[in-house]
Amino acid sequence: MVCGDETRGSISRILALPAAPATTASWADKLYTCTYALPAGPLVLSVKEAADPDTARADFQDLQQTTPASAPIEGLANLGFPAFQTPASAVFAKDNFVLTVDAAALPETVGPNQVTRDAFAYQVATTVLACWSE
Repeated sequence: MVCGDETRGSISRILALPAAPATTASWADKLYTCTYALPAGPLVLSVKEAADPDTARADFQDLQQTTPASAPIEGLANLGFPAFQTPASAVFAKDNFVLTVDAAALPETVGPNQVTRDAFAYQVATTVLACWSE
């Protein structure tokens, strides 16, 4: 679903793109990566599959501890999942997966509404989570 029509459509709407962006996808070592070729630069979504939810939670915690400038997303904004954000990314753990939306290659603000990279990454992550089912 990170490369799916719903996510592609949401990205197109947020950025007011005239057409859906092209994507490239890869799968290696239980990591699925989808890169969106946006006019301002690449947006990278990845999902790491773990053996079970506890392992995914441990992987998430390790990633949070080793990611510079990470800050927990709390309250209603975390949608009930473990989550953190950086100035250019959003990361959520759900079930036995860890979702990362990396907007680091984009400018500080994107789209006609000048959305910040971190807000854009969060919006894209919530789109994926909204259609994510086990």
